[in-house]
Amino acid sequence: MASVAMRDWGPVLPTGTSIPWCGAVRCRSGRLSWVGMGAPHVDGSAPRRHPLAPGASPAAIRTALLPEDRAIFDAAYSAALDEARASLDLTALLDLVESWRRIAALQADPNNFARIARRVTELRTGQPVPADEPLSVTRTKAGL
Repeated sequence: MASVAMRDWGPVLPTGTSIPWCGAVRCRSGRLSWVGMGAPHVDGSAPRRHPLAPGASPAAIRTALLPEDRAIFDAAYSAALDEARASLDLTALLDLVESWRRIAALQADPNNFARIARRVTELRTGQPVPADEPLSVTRTKAGL
């Protein structure tokens, strides 16, 4: 086994050597890299994730959706739950949640989503969108 030398910042380990208790691996650059986790926090708390990061809860997704899409999400989620319960297969349910998570991430900023919907409509129709056009009309034209 290679000897471990100490520097002011920690042990020097050969490339690819892991430190099991902290999840660190020595990279080719010689630096420590944490695999599968963030750097440890001083206060012991877990790192904060964005509520719409991959793996977000259906409740967080629903909260970020525009009000007019929440009922559609509720119906689709309920149907997917029923299907998963009957088939004992979660694949369709997880795919649905991931699809809606991406929509919710876009809709989390309603002004930005409206800008995106207008741009998509312009690209699909080849015509400018009137500034006073309701978002629901713009979304229908864009197929969103």
